Amino acid sequence: MMNYICVECHTTYPLESNKWKCDCGGLLNLEYDKKAVDFTETARSRNHSLWKYIDALPFGEEDVWQEITLGEGGTPLLKIADHVYAKADYYMPTLSFKDRGAVLLIAMAKKLGIERVVADSSGNAGTAIAAYGARAGIQCDIFVPESTSSKKIAQIEAHGAVIHKVPGTREDTANAAIAMVENTHSFYASHIYNPIFWEGTKTYVYEIFEQMNNKIPDAFIIPVGNGTLLMGAYIAFQELLANGQIEKMPKILAVQADNCAPIMQAFAEGRDTVEPVEHSGTLAEGIAIAAPARGTELLHAIRVTGGDIIGVSEESILEARKQLALKGIYVEITSAANYAGYLQYVEKYPELKDQQLVFPLCGAGIKSN
Repeated sequence: MMNYICVECHTTYPLESNKWKCDCGGLLNLEYDKKAVDFTETARSRNHSLWKYIDALPFGEEDVWQEITLGEGGTPLLKIADHVYAKADYYMPTLSFKDRGAVLLIAMAKKLGIERVVADSSGNAGTAIAAYGARAGIQCDIFVPESTSSKKIAQIEAHGAVIHKVPGTREDTANAAIAMVENTHSFYASHIYNPIFWEGTKTYVYEIFEQMNNKIPDAFIIPVGNGTLLMGAYIAFQELLANGQIEKMPKILAVQADNCAPIMQAFAEGRDTVEPVEHSGTLAEGIAIAAPARGTELLHAIRVTGGDIIGVSEESILEARKQLALKGIYVEITSAANYAGYLQYVEKYPELKDQQLVFPLCGAGIKSN
C-alpha cells in the first residue's frame, strides 16, 4: 500500500487522489513498504542506473519506469583533495541531479494515467520534468522566473514543453503554477510538494555509500534552496540506519547564498520555522528561494544530524567556479556554491580536514549564461 501522508494531521490520501497538499493545508510525505537494498547484489549489477536500487523505490522490477528511464544515476565520485570527493551529478541525461527525482515523478504520473503535468522551477527541475514528460508522452507546462538562464529555457523548450515566464520572484513563479494546477486540475509535478521526487534524490546517497565500499562519509555538504537534495539525503540516512547498514547519520552541512538565506537565518536564531526573507539577488539561481515551503523539515534534518548551515558570498561562488574549472570541472554557478561552502566549512571546523566529505556538482557549466 502506498499513500501520501500529511506531516501535520497525518491524514492519508491515495496517490490517485492527485493531492499536492492536505485539506488542512499541511504538506505531504510518502509512506509505503520498503525493502533494504542488498549492496552486495547492486555492486555486481550490470545496471548502473539508479534503478538498481529498485527494492527501496516505489516501483516494481517490471514497471512503467522501464519505458521512461534514460539511464540516470551511476555518476562518478571525483577526488578533490584528501578525504574530499565531489559527486558529478551533472553527468545526468539533462545535465543536472534533478533527473533523479524527475524520472520517478514522471514514471508515477504515467502509471496513474496522467496526461498533463504542471511544474515550476528555476530551470533544472523544469528541464528534467520536460525531458521525461516528452519521453512518457505527457504534456508539460513549465513555469520559470523571467530571469532564468536563456540556456535552461532553450533546453526546456527543446523537449516540447510549454514555457510560462513569470515576472518577479521564484515564489511568484510557484504561485502562478499552483493557480494553473487548481484551475485545470492538472497533476502538480513539483519537486517541492510531491514527495515522490525525493525517492529519486535519495539514490544520490545510496550510490555514494556503495562507491565508498559500504561506508558513509562523515559529512555531506548540501546546497539548499527548496531542499530537494537535502530531503532525499535525509530519507536515505533514515533508511540505511533503520536497516542497520550504518551506525549513525552523517552530518548535513548545508549551504545557502548569503543574498538569499532564510534557512540559515532561522537556524542561527534557533527557530523551528523559516520566515521569508527579502531576496537581494544571487547568481546562484538554483538556490535563490526566499520562502522555502519545507523549511521546518529542512531545519529538523540539519539539527538531527548534528549539522550546520552557512552562507557564501557572490564573490566566493564565482571564485569557486573558477577554481573548479582549473581542476577540469566546469559547473553551473549554483554548483560552485557547494565548493565555496566546503572551503568555508573547513575553515570554520578545522577537524573536517581529517574527515571524509562529499559535495555535489549539481549542474553542468553550459547551463549558466
